[in-house]
Amino acid sequence: MHPVFLQAWRVPLMAALFAALVSLNACHSVPENLSSDPMKTPRMYFGDPSRQGRPFSKDPAVVQFQKRYLLYYSIPPADRNGGWGIGIAESHNLTNWTRIGEIAKEPNGPEAKGFCAPGAIVLKGKVHLFYQTYGNGKQDAICHAWSEDGVTFRRDPSNPVFRPTGAWNCGRAIDADVVEYEGQLWLYWATRDPSFKIQMLGVATAPMDSDFSRGAWTQRCDGPILKPELPWEQQCIEAPAVFKRGGKLYMFYAGAYNNAPQQIGCAVSSDGLTWKRLSDKPVLPNGQPGEWNASESGHPGVFQDEDGRIHLFYQGNHDQGRTWFLSRQEVHWNWRGGPRLIEPRH
Repeated sequence: MHPVFLQAWRVPLMAALFAALVSLNACHSVPENLSSDPMKTPRMYFGDPSRQGRPFSKDPAVVQFQKRYLLYYSIPPADRNGGWGIGIAESHNLTNWTRIGEIAKEPNGPEAKGFCAPGAIVLKGKVHLFYQTYGNGKQDAICHAWSEDGVTFRRDPSNPVFRPTGAWNCGRAIDADVVEYEGQLWLYWATRDPSFKIQMLGVATAPMDSDFSRGAWTQRCDGPILKPELPWEQQCIEAPAVFKRGGKLYMFYAGAYNNAPQQIGCAVSSDGLTWKRLSDKPVLPNGQPGEWNASESGHPGVFQDEDGRIHLFYQGNHDQGRTWFLSRQEVHWNWRGGPRLIEPRH
């Protein structure tokens, strides 16, 4: 085709493709006042409007279970008397997601004020969730539940199953993530210093043949395994997302508090305890003005598919948290051995 005609067709063609992409997902929409340029909006773009009437989904965790992908994510209170909760969506291609429900709230006990920020793993034919209570300040801790269908969950009677000890932290544990490594289940979490200002990471382990209840966990650190040190991390490192590659553990993490802006970094470890940053800059920064993630790219979640492909899920928004969307990029590796994020194509 002649270049003049190619240029003339490009704009309407791209607009048509973008419109078709939006229509594939009932919870997929362009936020108010955002450019409709399809090059500024990612391929996966999921926001759940069920509780507040506007797209609001945070803290993604993904598994493959019973011939489908399941996405667990935080959803906000529906009203002033409600608490945070965990929504569930399903997909068959990791791009187009449909909400299928939410985890029923336990009216009494540690999660009565709310619960959120799930970490998910499939073990012996069951989905195990490790998630945090919310609304209890320094008393928030990690809880455990499991499911045989991925939708209906049974709570661990010993909940909360973990909170940290030691004078270096305030006793709080949030943002759980788990990975199987060297015969144990490694539980990574975020906590704060005693002054409740600096967010940092810790780790605990439990035997793989245990029930992961409260008595199974051993705290493996007497200080933070990763704390904010770089200018862009400001006062916060949270949301560890850990996976195995080449005999090592890699961790995507969120630096800085929400909308500060929060951005995503990466670190590596040979023993699960000692971590080294791969770069002094974010591997996934927040977007430019006018882009969907101008306020932040934050709270990563990592999923490794059966074909070995690794996907980074994360949250973002452009309006300082009035809305929240979830998106995905595929993780490749550059010649130096570090991660390279690309927009997935099918």
